Amino acid sequence: MRILVVEDDARSRDLLVRYLRAKGHDVASAADGARALDAAATGSPDLVLLDVNLPVMDGWGVLEALRKFSQVPVIMVTVHDSARDKVAGLESGADDYITKPFDLRELDARIQAVMRRCQASAPLVIRTAEVILDDERKEVTVRGHPVALSPKEYELLRLLASRPGRVFPTEEILAAIWPDRDAAAAEDVKKYVHMLRAKIERDPAVPTIIVTARGFGYRFTPPLEGVR
Repeated sequence: MRILVVEDDARSRDLLVRYLRAKGHDVASAADGARALDAAATGSPDLVLLDVNLPVMDGWGVLEALRKFSQVPVIMVTVHDSARDKVAGLESGADDYITKPFDLRELDARIQAVMRRCQASAPLVIRTAEVILDDERKEVTVRGHPVALSPKEYELLRLLASRPGRVFPTEEILAAIWPDRDAAAAEDVKKYVHMLRAKIERDPAVPTIIVTARGFGYRFTPPLEGVR
């Protein structure tokens, strides 16, 4: 994935570039708003990590100008932590918002969550030996019987079932399902996994569909019969 890092502080910029390259991304960088727009126009990034406090043109100005020619996903980075600033960023066309200082693992989780949302196209129908999830109708059938899920339970199941066998770390689940991180914690993930298991597992005490990868997260395990 091509990522454009826009950050005026050289040390922070270099750290982000090294980290993202180590994660396997193709990374470009810019130190001010004007260069950021040039890099976005010529480099066609898949995602922009955009600092708010920039010389020449601040991040809000860059975002406004960027949205005139591109819908590339943008994660705003700032030292401001007020709800008003977050709302302003999202209403201006940002896809997410992260506040300095932040953990690099959280940043990675947010990048993955934003890209999943932006890359979503036609609704999925996921079929396994026991579970059918129809994303267009928002319906779940387990062993031939319809199961009523709450919105959060559904989002959790859809996220895990979208990549059978893949372990989703708790931080990634939080970033994808609870974008307002102040309102959620790791215990929320555990609670919703427990409630979801109670509805879809044959024996919730010995789960075979949503399995815990201890120390890492959770994975959806049934053999995949088809995804379209």
